[in-house]
Amino acid sequence: MTTALAAALSITATGAVLAQDMAAPAAPAVKVTAATPAPKLVIAISVDQFSADLFAEYRSHFTGGLARLAQGVVFPSGYQAHGATETCPGHSTILTGNHPAHTGIIANNYFDLSAARADKRLYCAEDETVAGTSSKSGQYAASVNHLLVATLGDWMKAADPKAQIVSVAGKDRAAIMMGGRKADELMWLFPGGLTSYRGVPLSPIAEKASAAIAAAIAAPRPALTLPADCASHDIAIPVGDKGATVGTWRFQRDGGDFRRFMASPEADGAVLAAGAALRAARRMGEGDTTDLLILGLSATDYIGHGTGTEGSEMCMQMLALDRQLGDFFARLDATGIDYMVMLTADHGGHDLPERNRQNAWPAAERVDKTLDPDAMGKAVAEKLGLPQPLLYSDGPLGDMYLSKALTPAQHKAAMTELVARFKAHRQVEAVVTGEELAARPISKQSPDTWTLLDKLRASYNPQRSGDFIVVLKPRVTPIAESGMGYVATHGSVWDYDRRVPILFWRKGLRGFEQPNAVMTVDILPTLASVIGVRLDANKIDGRCLDLLSGPESSCR
Repeated sequence: MTTALAAALSITATGAVLAQDMAAPAAPAVKVTAATPAPKLVIAISVDQFSADLFAEYRSHFTGGLARLAQGVVFPSGYQAHGATETCPGHSTILTGNHPAHTGIIANNYFDLSAARADKRLYCAEDETVAGTSSKSGQYAASVNHLLVATLGDWMKAADPKAQIVSVAGKDRAAIMMGGRKADELMWLFPGGLTSYRGVPLSPIAEKASAAIAAAIAAPRPALTLPADCASHDIAIPVGDKGATVGTWRFQRDGGDFRRFMASPEADGAVLAAGAALRAARRMGEGDTTDLLILGLSATDYIGHGTGTEGSEMCMQMLALDRQLGDFFARLDATGIDYMVMLTADHGGHDLPERNRQNAWPAAERVDKTLDPDAMGKAVAEKLGLPQPLLYSDGPLGDMYLSKALTPAQHKAAMTELVARFKAHRQVEAVVTGEELAARPISKQSPDTWTLLDKLRASYNPQRSGDFIVVLKPRVTPIAESGMGYVATHGSVWDYDRRVPILFWRKGLRGFEQPNAVMTVDILPTLASVIGVRLDANKIDGRCLDLLSGPESSCR
C-alpha cells in the first residue's frame, strides 16, 4: 500500500475491495431539483485540521477529488464556531447539528473531580466506569457515552431501521462522534490495522481490510519524490535545540512505525480503501433506503502537528488527498449509484512559530514555560494555605478546575488569586469564569461576528466545563518546547482554528459559492432535508443550508 489511493486499492487481490465496484455503468447526469428523489448514498467526510486557509492556498492546485468538490456548492468560510477548537468537539458538531455546549464534548480531555477512579481526567470518547482504565492513550475503553445528542445516523435509523450507517476513521474520536450510537459498523486505525469497541468483532470484510492495512504498516516506506508544485516549500526550519528540522521530510519510515504511518498520506488511503470495501460488501446505496458512509481522514492533522501547515510535508499531503479522493469518487461513479458528498473539517490549524517568524510574522511565539497551571496552582495553594492539588487542567489554555475539597470561602479566595495571576501574564488574552458563561445565551448571529465570550459560550457545558477558562493571545502556540513529532497545534478561539471549508457535491447539482459565514452545525439539518429525514428543530443549533441555486429550495 503506497500513499496514493489507487495503490491502496490494490488490496483488491486480498478480497478487501470487491471487483463489482467497477461493473455498473455511470448514470447520466440529471439536474437536481427540489423534486429530485433523495440520493441513495450520503458520504460525509471530515479531513482533520483541513483549515479554510489550506483549502484556499491549494485550491488552484487541485485536479482530483477536491477539485470536483470545489465545483459543487462551496462554503469557503465555514466555521467550527465554538472556542474549544479541538478534534473531539469539532467532530461532535459535524453530524449532530449542535455546538459542544449541547453535545457535551467540550474538549478532547476534561476533568470530572467526582469520578470514582483515581484518574479524574476524562477522554472525550471513553467509558471511565470500566475497571482498570485511565484516560491515557491506549489505556481507555472507547465509548460514545459522553456524546449527549443524536447524530445524523441515529436520526436516519429512527426514521428507517433498514438504513445502513458505517463509520471509518483514522481516530476513534472521529469515528465515534460522527458515527453515533446506531452505526452498523464503526472502526478506526490502530497498529494492527482496524479496530472497534472492546468486544465488538469486525465483519469479515473489515477483517480483510484490516489485515491489508496491518501489512502496509509493517512494511518500510522509502522517501517520496517531491512534486514540482511543492518545491517552494522545500525549506528546512530548525526546531528545538537538538538540531532537528521540519520542512524536508518525505514520509519515509521504518516498518512498523505506526506514528509515522498515521502522519502520512498512507493513513487516509487506508481509511478510504476500507470505506470502499465496506460500501461494496454491504451494497450501500444499492437498496431502497438512503445509506450513510462516514469517513474521518486524520493524516492532515498528524502532519500539521508534526511538521506544521506550511511545509513541503503539508503540500505533499494536500496533493495526495486530492488524488486519493479523486480515485475514490471514480470508483463510486463506476457503480452508477446516486450519491452525495459533504466534506468539512473538525477545526483549522496554525503553522509552527519558527516558520511564521521566517515568513513575515515575527510576533509568533511559543507559550512561556511560566504559564504552567500546575505550578500556579501549587503557588496559590501554598500562599493561601489550601489543600493540594488545587488546580486541574489539560494545559496552559482552556478549562481550569478547582479542587472539590475547598470550602466556599476557600474557593472564592482561590478563584480570585488564580484569575488575577493568569490575567497578569503577558500571553493571556482573557480569563472568563464559568458563572459569566452560564449567564450568557448561545449566540444566534453569524459566527464571523461572534465575540470572544460568544465563542466560549458555545463550548460551555455547566456539568463538564471548568471553573474558569484561559484564552491565549493570537498566534501563541501552546507548546512550550518544540521537537520532532509535535511542533504546532490548534485549539484556540481565533479564526485560523475556527474556519473550515464546507463542501457539497452531487451529480447534477448546480454548483455555486457562498462566501458568507455558515457553521458546521448547519450540516446535519442540510443533509437531513436532502434525504427527507425529519428533525426536532428544538434539539439542534444549526439551520438548513439551501443547496439549490435559484428560486427552488432544498430545505423542506
